[in-house]
Amino acid sequence: MSQIALSAGYAPAPSLNRSLWGFRREFFWVGAFSLVANLLTLAPTLYMLQIFDRVMLSQSELTLIGLTLITALLIAVMAFAEWIRSRLLVRAGVRFDEQLNTRIFLATFEANLEQTRADNASAFGSLTRLRQFLTGNGIIAFFDLPWTPIYLAVLFTMHPLLGWAGAGFALFLGALAFATHKLTASGLEVATTAEGDTSAYLGGKLRNAEVVQAMGMLGNLKRRWLLLYREHADAHWRAQERAGKAAAFSKFVQYSQQSLILALGAWLAIRGEISLGAMIASNVLMGNALRPIGILVATWKEFVQAQQSYKDIGTLLDKYPERSAGHQAERIDGQVSLRQLSAYARQREQSILDRIDARFETGEVIGIVGPSGAGKSTLARCLIGIWPSTSGQVLLDGVDIRSWSREALGPHIGYLPQDIELLEGSVAENICRFGEIDSAAIIEAARRADIHDMILRLPAGYDTPVGQAGKLLSGGQRQRLALARALYGSPSVVVLDEPNANLDDAGEAALGRAIRELRAAGKTVFMVLHQRNLLALADRVIVMAEGRIAQFGKLDNSGAAAHIATARTAP
Repeated sequence: MSQIALSAGYAPAPSLNRSLWGFRREFFWVGAFSLVANLLTLAPTLYMLQIFDRVMLSQSELTLIGLTLITALLIAVMAFAEWIRSRLLVRAGVRFDEQLNTRIFLATFEANLEQTRADNASAFGSLTRLRQFLTGNGIIAFFDLPWTPIYLAVLFTMHPLLGWAGAGFALFLGALAFATHKLTASGLEVATTAEGDTSAYLGGKLRNAEVVQAMGMLGNLKRRWLLLYREHADAHWRAQERAGKAAAFSKFVQYSQQSLILALGAWLAIRGEISLGAMIASNVLMGNALRPIGILVATWKEFVQAQQSYKDIGTLLDKYPERSAGHQAERIDGQVSLRQLSAYARQREQSILDRIDARFETGEVIGIVGPSGAGKSTLARCLIGIWPSTSGQVLLDGVDIRSWSREALGPHIGYLPQDIELLEGSVAENICRFGEIDSAAIIEAARRADIHDMILRLPAGYDTPVGQAGKLLSGGQRQRLALARALYGSPSVVVLDEPNANLDDAGEAALGRAIRELRAAGKTVFMVLHQRNLLALADRVIVMAEGRIAQFGKLDNSGAAAHIATARTAP
């Protein structure tokens, strides 16, 4: 497969190349069985030669029976070899999928953290196309292709004209395959990219169907979608048309060569330069010699798609390689330090956060305030290590948070994002973060978020499905359920980004009680706030301005309340 990628001008991705190299034993045995199958493909040719040149002259029925039985046995072995190599490829394809699917899932997840367009369906579609090519006729044709010169050599032994005719047809079909690649590769790549853009555009609009419908935006969006769809359809049609023309012309050449080589053999037989058996056998040998090239031309679309998939998967895996297990600790105290922390975003020259230094002690409640765009939410994400582009350090218990194992760190982190996203599943599954169901811990988290009674009033209680993105719940219910998820398991560090944005008075009172409980338990809490109500619970307050800490201190530090008021009244 590495050679296939190189033929398209793409250097194999090291990580993907290593994965394929792990299947070298399977490919070796596929090559070995291809050797057996192609050698035994000569059996029918030799059988024809013996029938016409020996049996027909000797009129020996015993010889005919013997030759037939031997040939039937050889053909059975050939069929078995072809079945075994196909089975090996299928099993290798399944193992290849199993080896990469988790890595692709994790790499795609990291790509989405960086807010790049990396669709799970698209990435796994590339894996499926690559696996199908590795187990299909196209890859088998590559194993059979080295036998084309051998078949041509046998034709040369029969007669030089037959050999040169075969070589000419082989070169012509090879040139046709190369021309097909040049004509269709770029077109298929453009069509695939356009298809991905169209799907991404439509998916984004479907996620906001209520807004689109409520404000009459459907017609405008439909027109834009149609432009993308027509671009995709036109690119796909042009690529298909070129590939279809190449395939049709390839079939014409293959059908023509059968007649032409038979005519050449007949002419040579008439002149007495070859036997009648050689005339028939030459036609079969020519078919065997050109079959792999014909299959490559016929499957060129799949070949090009496999190349593109190889490139896409390799780029994804190289950009987001497997991470080491990372630092782990049985206990996390929750002391957090920032050292020259800066944060960046794509397509933005100026940094969002600019060289921030701060230290937060275990058990502190920190309020983060400031006007919109000051970097508060970005700081919140940096505190738990999910902002992708940073410099400097965020230290948790003295260890860089980027070196922690996310699996080990996750249970010790509670996070309530500004945009609430619940996952499709039950209320209980969302609260326990889709881990093992611990009824006591789930109910405890729900009680601390003061939603236990509300959940019991739902149709199926804790087993009630929340729907996709939690759409079956109200905004306030989603926020309080997300708060329960953040509090589940009594995490050591809790980051709340505008936690009272959708809460009523009762919900805000419950939030205040939860924060006081966290402080009493010695947990470190960060609250991004646009309102003053919860500031009384903060031990210290950070006032953000233009990506820097403008003020940091006790609540009565001058300027904190003024900045909050400015944030609320800003246009």
